[in-house]
Amino acid sequence: MSRSFGTLPQAPAAQKSPVEDERHGITRQDEYAWLRADNWQDVFKETSVLDPEIRAHLEAENAYQDALMADTKDLQKVLFEEMKGRIKEDDSTVPAPDGPWAYGSSFRKGGQQPLFERMPRGKTAPEDKTIILDGDAEAEGKAYFRIASCDHSSDHSKLLWGFDDKGSEFFRLRVRDLDTLEDLNDDVADSSGGGVWDAAGNGFLYSKLDANHRPSKLYYHRVGTNQTDDTLVYEEPDAGFFMGAGGSRLDDFVFVSSYDHETSEVRLIRADDPLGGAVMVAQRETGVEYELESGGDVFFILTNADGAKDFKIMTAPVDAPQKENWTELVPHKPGRLILAVQAYKGYLVWIERENGLPRIVIRDRTSGEEHAIDFEEEAYSLGLAGSLEYDTTVIRFTYSSMTTPAQVYDYDMGTRERVLLKTQEVPSGHDPEDYVTRRVNAPSHDGELVPVTLLYRKDTKLDGSAPCLLYGYGSYGIAIPASFNTNCLSLVDRGFVYAIAHIRGGKDKGFAWYENGKRALKQNTFKDFIAAARYLAKEGFTSADRIVAQGGSAGGMLMGAVTNMAPDAFGGIIAEVAFVDVLNTMLDDTLPLTPPEWPEWGNPIESADDYRTIADYSPYDNVTALPYPPVLAVAGLTDPRVTYWEPAKWISRLRDHSTSGEPLLLKTNMDSGHGGASGRFSRLEEIAFSYAFALKVVGKA
Repeated sequence: MSRSFGTLPQAPAAQKSPVEDERHGITRQDEYAWLRADNWQDVFKETSVLDPEIRAHLEAENAYQDALMADTKDLQKVLFEEMKGRIKEDDSTVPAPDGPWAYGSSFRKGGQQPLFERMPRGKTAPEDKTIILDGDAEAEGKAYFRIASCDHSSDHSKLLWGFDDKGSEFFRLRVRDLDTLEDLNDDVADSSGGGVWDAAGNGFLYSKLDANHRPSKLYYHRVGTNQTDDTLVYEEPDAGFFMGAGGSRLDDFVFVSSYDHETSEVRLIRADDPLGGAVMVAQRETGVEYELESGGDVFFILTNADGAKDFKIMTAPVDAPQKENWTELVPHKPGRLILAVQAYKGYLVWIERENGLPRIVIRDRTSGEEHAIDFEEEAYSLGLAGSLEYDTTVIRFTYSSMTTPAQVYDYDMGTRERVLLKTQEVPSGHDPEDYVTRRVNAPSHDGELVPVTLLYRKDTKLDGSAPCLLYGYGSYGIAIPASFNTNCLSLVDRGFVYAIAHIRGGKDKGFAWYENGKRALKQNTFKDFIAAARYLAKEGFTSADRIVAQGGSAGGMLMGAVTNMAPDAFGGIIAEVAFVDVLNTMLDDTLPLTPPEWPEWGNPIESADDYRTIADYSPYDNVTALPYPPVLAVAGLTDPRVTYWEPAKWISRLRDHSTSGEPLLLKTNMDSGHGGASGRFSRLEEIAFSYAFALKVVGKA
């Protein structure tokens, strides 16, 4: 008998077919290895080729979770309508000027996909807008559809756009004539999502994915030719490195980057001579990262070279960009993490984070004078949109907080005038005065203070009775912003405390915060999250059995690890596209992300120490006889990042060992990949399902 779900029906029982693996003198047994499809590469492109036995098991799991959640169907509909009601259905962006045109996007009422538009510069009337790409029309009849990129050529005559209609992130590229609004015959398959136009708009550079879903080759495609005639420009020989290309505001260079999670290497291709060869800037050096920004006669270089852990900004002449010619411009300051740099004719702009909060800094390129754009709230999110143009004094940025809807500003770097262009509308209504947002600090196991951002209604009683959804990620240096989220209001308005734990493994408190939550120190990530949960219960914000923890992808690994380590600290777990079979995945070098991920997790194939480190926390490998709380695991059949079999195997093993009798659910989206359902409203249905699970766990369904 489950505390929240009552008497449970018989759960699906996956067959056991043990496979042994011996590494470094250690033998492991995996009884559910058969759930990994041998033809996974083919499944990503055509799901009908999935082994019928695997499909039958996934469908049985879907039927089981559907039965257990049947009594929440009406609640899911209510949640969906609430979240949909907070979205302005015919919303639009503020168009961004570029030469004679301004480009933007919008949605039509009831539409799932974006519409990309342009209009003559300075024109704002609806009749001045031209829809250059209609996402709804392109998605018609497809179970899954996502537009990955939409980029006009510098002469504004053509549009390069990419889409995925499987969820597997094998993207197709098309070229559209912006006069006729018709696609040309160009059809480029298996790209990584986008491309970079050459200076004349005659063709573009793009990275092509190999059979194992790795972007290893850069090609040049000339408009009007067949993909088989494309020219190979560069090939990355190391399977452990991603490879991609990016352009500049000046349309002068294409930056070809090879990188993993701790090392990068950049080559330069002149945009007016895409087949003229690539010039190396600085050869890869383990642990050294750098990226370039065009600044006319100089490059600005953001790098952590020479021990600058929180990064510094260098300059180099355009005709001699090699490392020996780099000169320091903005020095390294420990604890101030520089995140990104943008260059304009008269100004240099960067966004940095210090003490857990971001800010934008402007530097006059002539005088060297610097100033920052200031904000007052205790916790907030900031995004630097910049400008499509180089010769401008006006940049664009976005601001929000847990209580303040997103605001879009234009900012004049010379006059320092800030103009509010748009405030996110919440059609069903939103009064920030009804809510409280706070930043508290939870002491972790070693004395480090873990920031936790909270959102709750002013009338919520903080006596331990409130349920809490505690979200975490904690990997790859990704910081989770304290931004406005209309969806979570459906929980907050039902008495939840919504919390984000800014745990180690992210860069929320600088680069050291990331370093102290990776590889041999990965356990800090999990202990920080558990500390956050226990602190919130201790301080009366909630109680342990009313905390529902949520995380996705690497955050799903976090969910699996903390469930093994402290099942008593949580009342429920939501693990979406969960990276829970870490050891097996890092031992499988055929998988798309495995070799490039070794710097993040370690290489258990080569290193016995890395093997033991990962084995000590890998959620699937550490399932044992424990009173596990209710768990919802979500997977995508065509997910190339976290393969469907990871959560499928994990749930089966949890069922074998759990002593609590609580339900363990697996929901596999058979038509999508890592990002879940496509379309803005279809995605809300998935969120409504997860929230209904959380409400059911705490007795509010």
